[in-house]
Amino acid sequence: MAPKDKKSCGQVMSEWREFLWNPRTQEFLGRTGTSWALILLFYVVFYTFLTGLFTLTMWVMLQTVNEYTPKYQDRITNPAYNDSVQVSTNDQCKPGTYYLQEDSGDVRNTPKRSCQFNRTMLGQCSGLEDKTYGYNEGKPCILIKMNKIIGFLPSEGKAPYVSCEGKTKDNNRVHEVLYFPPNGTLDLIYFPYYGKKAHVNYTQPLVAVKFLNITHNTDVSIECKVYGSNVKNDDERDKFAGRVVFTLNVGSGGAGPS
Repeated sequence: MAPKDKKSCGQVMSEWREFLWNPRTQEFLGRTGTSWALILLFYVVFYTFLTGLFTLTMWVMLQTVNEYTPKYQDRITNPAYNDSVQVSTNDQCKPGTYYLQEDSGDVRNTPKRSCQFNRTMLGQCSGLEDKTYGYNEGKPCILIKMNKIIGFLPSEGKAPYVSCEGKTKDNNRVHEVLYFPPNGTLDLIYFPYYGKKAHVNYTQPLVAVKFLNITHNTDVSIECKVYGSNVKNDDERDKFAGRVVFTLNVGSGGAGPS
């Protein structure tokens, strides 16, 4: 078997030049001008079709979306820990009644007004007199809020409320707890919530919980729940629905949640 002839460097370069441009067949990179035009036309048409299909799909999907209210929303009623205090200059509303607002004529989702939530309602946990919110004296304040749910109304005209319990690993319970506003109430005036776009100035209500007899240098498990006739806080499939759990440890220098 005869060995294959090895091409010289000049032959290799000549073949590459011919591949790039063949003057005999008028081919560039192995294709004629007509062939290049056809394949470019194919890709232009193909990607134009894909772009049009994607645009049409997005347009159809957006027609089903309400810019004011999500089409699908989980009715999550979990409370949440909050370390900020809100101040509002909205309407002074009559406590104990829903703040229902109708659209004006044909105006869709008329901008809604909001009720005030003044930080003075948080009493000893307002931060007005005690800037440390009780942490320096070992009697910390924890601020609790309920997640915003568009259109949610507490049923039976009864305001939901927050209640917290604490216990150590030895099952020693924390009994001395103060709530601000009294009884940990989330007043009806803050319901319903109309959504971020229609309810621009909405002020979310808070409940401050002040723990008075936390054992120092001990991890205390705190569980806070929202109670209401249509608020679920005992769902075995979701043990954190309607509740928030955290650990509080008060040392000689103050307190801190974790």
